[in-house]
Amino acid sequence: MPTPAEPAATTTHDADWWRQAAVYQIYPRSFSDSNGDGLGDLKGITARVPYLKELGIDAVWLSPFYPSALADGGYDVDDYRNVDPRLGTLEDFDEMAAALHAAGIKVIVDIVPNHTSDRHVWFQEALAAPKGSAARGRYIFRDGRGENGELPPNEWTSIFGGGAWERVTEPDGTPGQWYFHLFAKEQPDLDWDNPEVHEDFLTTLRFWSDRGADGFRVDVAHGLKKDLNAEVASLDLLHRADLFREGEHPLWDRDEVHSIYAEWRKVFNEYNPPRTAVAEAWVHADRRAAYASPEGLGQAFNFDLLEADFDAEQFREIIAKNLAEAAATGTSSTWVFSNHDVVRHATRYGLPKGSGRGGKGADGKDWLLEGGDPAQIDVARGLRRAKAATLLMLALPGSAYLYQGEELGLQEAGQIPDADRQDPTFFRNKGVEVGRDGCRVPLPWEATPTEGSSFGFGANGSHLPQPAWFADYAAGAQAADAGSTLAFYRRALALRHELQGAESLGWQDASDDDVLHFVRPGGWHVVANFGTAPVELPAGETLLASAEVEGGKLPGEATAWVSVSA
Repeated sequence: MPTPAEPAATTTHDADWWRQAAVYQIYPRSFSDSNGDGLGDLKGITARVPYLKELGIDAVWLSPFYPSALADGGYDVDDYRNVDPRLGTLEDFDEMAAALHAAGIKVIVDIVPNHTSDRHVWFQEALAAPKGSAARGRYIFRDGRGENGELPPNEWTSIFGGGAWERVTEPDGTPGQWYFHLFAKEQPDLDWDNPEVHEDFLTTLRFWSDRGADGFRVDVAHGLKKDLNAEVASLDLLHRADLFREGEHPLWDRDEVHSIYAEWRKVFNEYNPPRTAVAEAWVHADRRAAYASPEGLGQAFNFDLLEADFDAEQFREIIAKNLAEAAATGTSSTWVFSNHDVVRHATRYGLPKGSGRGGKGADGKDWLLEGGDPAQIDVARGLRRAKAATLLMLALPGSAYLYQGEELGLQEAGQIPDADRQDPTFFRNKGVEVGRDGCRVPLPWEATPTEGSSFGFGANGSHLPQPAWFADYAAGAQAADAGSTLAFYRRALALRHELQGAESLGWQDASDDDVLHFVRPGGWHVVANFGTAPVELPAGETLLASAEVEGGKLPGEATAWVSVSA
């Protein structure tokens, strides 16, 4: 078992394992509950390693499992070098990492460098310390405006709604300074101009690397460096596109952020193989390259397909552009349709105007805000399109990121009682944002629950309620069904391993504007039909298709992989 003092053995010393890896995101609190307390935990993940191995993934990415008050689903971190006791212990992490590595699966840890929680020891020290102290210098504290400092330093807004500044009470009980928080008030932003912040995160990266982490997913990677002196009177952080010029936004995607990741890269390269990293950076496509630089994090999330319509022209343009950028910078691209922040793509594609992160109903309004009614979803079409898009994505050069439950064809749980919701976006932006709880409902493992319990998630229910229709998507039932979505994912991932070659593709002329056709090294062809009418496939053996091929024709809204005869 690995110890903090010596690097853990990894499954392979291939330094390029990440370039075409299939990575499976686990939201630990909603994956598998081993002790019946309603929360998924690390032992639950360890118990499901055989399932993950059979699925055929190369790595798991673990969303935060640190001690946390869960003001933001674990992204409010109390202690970066520990495990939430509700989820387990450091020894449980060691056991889990060892089991995953023994199964040939890498471990990617979520790191949250933009902010701590307000319970972090540093922030508690800052509250107890006076203005101008070293403890406050780790965060962004400012005096307020007005005669007695009663107004915030400026009118900037938080991502989760309301002002981005919170006033503190000084140790003597008087109203005091204000601290900055891009997200919830329980998530005070760190000051990355402070050398102590830099050193502490280098320590954290080594801590988890020594315990078996093979890489890191970097939360809000584009938000660490800030210009609090920018003369922008009122700043809507989400919609001021005019400020997103070359490194000029006061809070997002500033050029100086890359000096941080150059430091991190030196730490990653201390290990053999080097630790990997992928940036969560919602930036313009032409700005992603700096995050994915070999001198920086090495890879950056590409959310372009996630935000696209189910449309051949959009897909081709996005794929071609991102592959060209990856080739020019020496990195590999990333592809993703679902994660813990967006409506599941099987649901988005089943809505009348389903596209983008949320999905729109027939009236063009946000489906979740309109009530999340399952009756508005064409479930069969949504799953058909999701399988077609996923099979296309799994054929692309680069890393494929999958979100837990999509291998089951799981739909979004749109209707959650207000009393059961947990996402701060719901409480802070009620009526504007319904929150992300619907994609975070615990997984259904068994179709028949015992009375009062969950669908196999744990013995005493689940922290978010599982709707009754989750029974139809249970992993246990699908595992025994050769025609299930789970069986389809397993076959696709196995074939991906068999067929993968160089990181390139060649576009082929297609007979229809609704069709994409490309060939990968080794001669296997990929045909995706975004239209509704069947199209002719190239002559050869159909290795896998997302819908049944009849008479050599691929049906509408389907993808096939074909080994073409010489």
